[in-house]
Amino acid sequence: MRLPYVDESHLPDATPSDLAILSDTRARRRGPLLALDRALLHSPPILAGWNAFFGAVRTGTTIDASLREMIMCRIAALNRAWFEWEQHEPLLRETGALSAEMVERLRDERWDGDGLADRRHVLVLRYTDAMTRDVVVRQPLFDELRRLFGDREVVEITATVAGYNAVSRFLVALDVGETAERYGVDMS
Repeated sequence: MRLPYVDESHLPDATPSDLAILSDTRARRRGPLLALDRALLHSPPILAGWNAFFGAVRTGTTIDASLREMIMCRIAALNRAWFEWEQHEPLLRETGALSAEMVERLRDERWDGDGLADRRHVLVLRYTDAMTRDVVVRQPLFDELRRLFGDREVVEITATVAGYNAVSRFLVALDVGETAERYGVDMS
């Protein structure tokens, strides 16, 4: 990582609020902190907001886990956020919704979802691509998405794509998980 990870066992200037945020993060993870958490711990208020938002995205939405994890993996592949890929690819595989071949095809930036059996996954993949690559989502794609998903799901899908684009940009910019060199991402 481009900054030192925060040693969670030694926070000399921590306020009671900072310690509460650390405790909440440990509870959310139900185990050791991730490298991402230890990077975010440089700013406990940012970590607290991160936990609240991504906790809601991960556990409070109505969208299917396979769609959510596919979104995260696709964004990771498009943005070369390999730490993100390593965290979410096993979770996507566990859903069983996509074959091993389809999961691997998520890495191909030219892939448009051809071969996916479920129309919902195809549309969410294309929506994710549009938001990630172009930001603007063309009306025909949006209309097609709305035909298959309710308003709440559309908002949740959109928030997941937007949020995980932020995650990928944070991870890549700071090289969290030291994945740049392992995956050949030029940081020079």
